[in-house]
Amino acid sequence: MGRATLLLVILCAAWGCGTKPRLVVGSKNFTEQVILGEILAQQIERRLGVEVDRRLNLGGTLLAHEALKSGGIDLYPEYTGTGLTAILKAPPTKDRRTALERVRQGYAPLGLRWLDPLGFDNTFAMVVTAANPERTLSEAARRPAPWRLGVGYEFVERPDGLRGLVETYGLRLQGDPVTMDLGLLYPALGSGKIEMGAASATDGLLANPSVKMLEDDQHYFPPYECAVVVREDALQRFPGLLEALTQLSGRIAPETMRKLNRAADIDRRPVPEVAREFLSARTGRE
Repeated sequence: MGRATLLLVILCAAWGCGTKPRLVVGSKNFTEQVILGEILAQQIERRLGVEVDRRLNLGGTLLAHEALKSGGIDLYPEYTGTGLTAILKAPPTKDRRTALERVRQGYAPLGLRWLDPLGFDNTFAMVVTAANPERTLSEAARRPAPWRLGVGYEFVERPDGLRGLVETYGLRLQGDPVTMDLGLLYPALGSGKIEMGAASATDGLLANPSVKMLEDDQHYFPPYECAVVVREDALQRFPGLLEALTQLSGRIAPETMRKLNRAADIDRRPVPEVAREFLSARTGRE
């Protein structure tokens, strides 16, 4: 199914093909996004008492953005660095406040609003086994022996990827990095095939005490704070929606997101159950 056809299907489902419009929550096509989309949907149902249509696991960034812009979905979670570079085609920035302000300004003419971030930054994470004494990337660069590095396929070519990392820290590598699917990085690390992996800061496997994330002490990687992006007309159509969504701002810490990802990816728990448990625990603390 082509992108245009899929978008038409999304629009038809969202608008009911002639029936009364409903609030529609979307997400991109990986575990973290699906979990967040379900959390948002359940939060809205709890707080507003309205039925929510779910269009989760839509696809990549461009498809999700087009669905939001055209009204096929009313909101979805996005990352500041992604919005800035992939959608607005602007250069990355290392300052999180600047990144948020720029995406807010860039999306506003489209009738789209970025809310305050949810509380975690899904930027790149350089991961090693817990047995390694190094705690920061600067310490890793001072190790006498070069590192066997494993990376995803995009990391070698990204403007915020391998080349800048090596130049910033003077990191010495043993030959070319081993490229692989991101799901294979942790097994490769555990088996000794690689000594360091370019992973994601909210990976569920980072909750495992056998691995650790090296601190990016020179702040090379740009911020990828996650926040809800919502249509302004949806905020008008559903009174109380803004309040319901902002109740989640700042409430999902990085370690919490890692645990949620682990529950779905490693423990194989159903996403609606994972989302329900998170919201119930959060409500219980209020």
